[in-house]
Amino acid sequence: MVLAVRSKVSLLAFALSLAAAVPAHAATAQRPEVAAAAKQLQQQVIDWRRDFHQHPELSNREERTARVVAEELRRMGLEPKTGIAHHGVVAIIKGGKPGPKIALRADMDALPVAERTGLPFASKATGEYRGETVGVMHACGHDAHTGILLGVAKALVAMRDTLPGEVMLIFQPAEEGPPADEEGGASMMLAQGLFKDFKPEAVFGLHVFSTVPAGQIAVRSGPLMAASDRFSIKVVGRQTHGSRPWGGVDPIVAAADLVGTAQTIVSRRTDLAKLPAVVTFGAIKGGIRYNIIPDDVEMIGTIRTFDEGMREKIFADLRNVSEHVAAAHGAKVEAKVPDSEGNPPTINDPALTAKMLPSLQAVVGADNVFEPPLQMGSEDFSLYGLKTPALFFFVGATAPGIDPATAPGNHSPEFMLDEKSLDVGFRALLQVSLDYLHGTAG
Repeated sequence: MVLAVRSKVSLLAFALSLAAAVPAHAATAQRPEVAAAAKQLQQQVIDWRRDFHQHPELSNREERTARVVAEELRRMGLEPKTGIAHHGVVAIIKGGKPGPKIALRADMDALPVAERTGLPFASKATGEYRGETVGVMHACGHDAHTGILLGVAKALVAMRDTLPGEVMLIFQPAEEGPPADEEGGASMMLAQGLFKDFKPEAVFGLHVFSTVPAGQIAVRSGPLMAASDRFSIKVVGRQTHGSRPWGGVDPIVAAADLVGTAQTIVSRRTDLAKLPAVVTFGAIKGGIRYNIIPDDVEMIGTIRTFDEGMREKIFADLRNVSEHVAAAHGAKVEAKVPDSEGNPPTINDPALTAKMLPSLQAVVGADNVFEPPLQMGSEDFSLYGLKTPALFFFVGATAPGIDPATAPGNHSPEFMLDEKSLDVGFRALLQVSLDYLHGTAG
């Protein structure tokens, strides 16, 4: 996931459009209770984040993380529910006064990445992914999200007597996607009745981002992140000796041709003047020996879109390309496009975004809140937004003196989080929550 350098023109237009929608009584200053809580809990949030960072767990395998989260919530006097969508943890903070209901979400899973940061608390963990032993690292920053939400929970519990309304805390597993042939993530939590008895008026989430400088927040009204769909394509040929390719059907050559031709789906068949789209092959596996042409080649990849019509058309185009390119080589194809239910685009509710913009500005200053371009990365937070108004924002993660455009990105083995982002994320999420609950947002 990559953020481009912000545009001053788009920033100005964004600020003007939202300013027009925000009443004069909107919050303009950081709440004193937010500043006090940040000072008190700063080290605790750092400690939590470092502990989770040192003990990362893959999607649907977040056993220790969930256990620690539940234990911390119980120490706060809450009664968390566990085992939701395998390892999800949910707790409700009931305020002492009547008021609205909101939900706050943090994701907990890590990635199959071997860490190369050199941090004293770097991960040395390993796990199994697609049948292979891999390094495991919080290379996307979910350790930060979990630590931040625990901190916000502790702050809200401390002011519970004077707190209006109720807050649902969602510690979600498998945001990066469950393993093949498993269910998980936001879709499974919702399917198991997450919002059945507690329907929030709004749901909030954040993500630390390498291409945003630490101390800044990026937020965009409407579409923010792309829909994400996985595909799998198997090209079936006929095995033969490498010295006699005419004696069989070469699926490797057919697969290579298919990959190249598939690039024209976006570059020549998709109206990119409307919205961007991406078709990416992420893995190709075929053969085992240098002088044997194998029977088949398997490929997997991802499709990213913002428009449902474009999404369905790209599905059809990739199936069509797969079938006909394989046939041109005398091969057959088994194309699953998509091969599972994907995530829809992440869309920030325009009214909620306008309402909460002053709250974000109060934390870091108006000059440090900007509109990012559309992101081709994806989030299953989008599924919560189908149920209730949602707001998702990015918190800068790259330290001063490092160019965010060239810093190791999210999902990199060298992804390095400036821990200042923990403080910003904590204060932003707490400020947004309190302003909404007290009715002092825009």
